[in-house]
Amino acid sequence: MKYLFTALISLCVSFVQASVITDAEAPDFSLVDSFGKTVSLSDFSGSTVVLEWTNHDCPFVAKHYKTGNMQSTQVYAQENDAIWLTIISSAPGTQGYVLSAEANELTTSREALPKHVLFDPEGDVGLMYGAKTTPHMYVIDASGILRYQGAIDDAGGRGFNFKNLLEADNYVKNALKEIQSNQVVTTKVSKPYGCSVKYKVTGSRMKRDTINSAAVVATITAEDIQRSPALTTADALRL
Repeated sequence: MKYLFTALISLCVSFVQASVITDAEAPDFSLVDSFGKTVSLSDFSGSTVVLEWTNHDCPFVAKHYKTGNMQSTQVYAQENDAIWLTIISSAPGTQGYVLSAEANELTTSREALPKHVLFDPEGDVGLMYGAKTTPHMYVIDASGILRYQGAIDDAGGRGFNFKNLLEADNYVKNALKEIQSNQVVTTKVSKPYGCSVKYKVTGSRMKRDTINSAAVVATITAEDIQRSPALTTADALRL
């Protein structure tokens, strides 16, 4: 069973071109930011890094910014010496696609605090990380290990429009606090919620549409794999 389960994970990774495992090394990438500078994840080696997948036209993203929840999380990240990278994987012609000027205007008008806004119009980095929704959050520690991935908080699900996001349990803040205190991150993975990432559509549509299949990969930790005899395929698909 152990080897069957591991093989299933490997197959999913190959099929959807997406593979990030919590408590394993976060893959490096390079993208151009809203000022035309090429930025790599490895530029921030030695610092904690937060990755935020965004789409400003997504109602979920809009609420997080209008309520100040996203900015509050960004401030908390700064206070804990973390680097915040906002990534836009919307393809040209899709919801959320912006050019540099609009991206910078959004940063200013929303009083957002990213270190960089990065463009991923081909969707390669988003797919590599298995980003499914906007927002979709990742926290990488100073040694380059992915310690958290999923939703920004526990406010997803029924009644989202009526929830006070500032009172939600903020998974990103929790992870940052625990990393800063040299503690094990309690919640390593959560189910992301929001709008689907508007990936570039290829002839087979796989590049955008099969990303949902990455959930089995994106929600499995290195520890889970080691414990794989205790997990079933159905367990993985429910995560």
